[in-house]
Amino acid sequence: MADYDTRVRSLGADTAAVDVGLRAYMLRVYNYMLMGLLLSGLTAWVVATVPQVQALFFQVNPASGRVGPSALAWLALIAPFGLVLLLRFRLEQMSLQAVRMTFWAFAALMGVSIAPVLLVYTGASVAQVFFITAASFGGLSLYGYTTQRDLSPFGSFLIMGVWGLFIAMIVNIWLQSPMIMWVVSVIGVGVFAGLTAYDTQRIKEMYYVGDDGTVAGKKAAMGALALYLDFINMFMFLVQLLGDRR
Repeated sequence: MADYDTRVRSLGADTAAVDVGLRAYMLRVYNYMLMGLLLSGLTAWVVATVPQVQALFFQVNPASGRVGPSALAWLALIAPFGLVLLLRFRLEQMSLQAVRMTFWAFAALMGVSIAPVLLVYTGASVAQVFFITAASFGGLSLYGYTTQRDLSPFGSFLIMGVWGLFIAMIVNIWLQSPMIMWVVSVIGVGVFAGLTAYDTQRIKEMYYVGDDGTVAGKKAAMGALALYLDFINMFMFLVQLLGDRR
């Protein structure tokens, strides 16, 4: 009986240690993500409001309101894809500091991609959509963290949805169809809403109490990157649906 009580207490202590470690790990993920969003927002604000910086990246046509990217802007738009590939294929060889710096560089460059939103849509509508996105993201991420349902079967379907959205957006560059863009935006909100819950559960399941500081730090940074992309994409699609153009 004494041995049984000892085993029960030991099991309870191990479970408590996992719970505390998991909470600290998820908090680290969300902190990385939040700081990435703040960095992107600051970069977007500087690009959109400082004339000298804006001229380096974009030209706004006063008559049509269209925002035209410069060669430097195209470089800033493409570079994040390269950084994501770097993290995906070289993660194990990179130091934790290099992973962090790559994430911050990614977030800063994404701010250049977001800057046109501040040029095309009113500030009030952008703020409104941001808070809608934040509230939706919070609820979906909480669901992914707490649900006992296995969301992994939806993962492949959602990833296929992302590729479908990407192809439709590429095609619409030539078609310039408002209806296609509206449909893409509606589907995009749904896809990235689902990915928010799915990625949160996946990130939670990646936690392992035996990981050292470097491995845990890399997992947290990669988890933050996934949730950052879910948030930004959901925001961008929502602003196209709900934003008020200048």
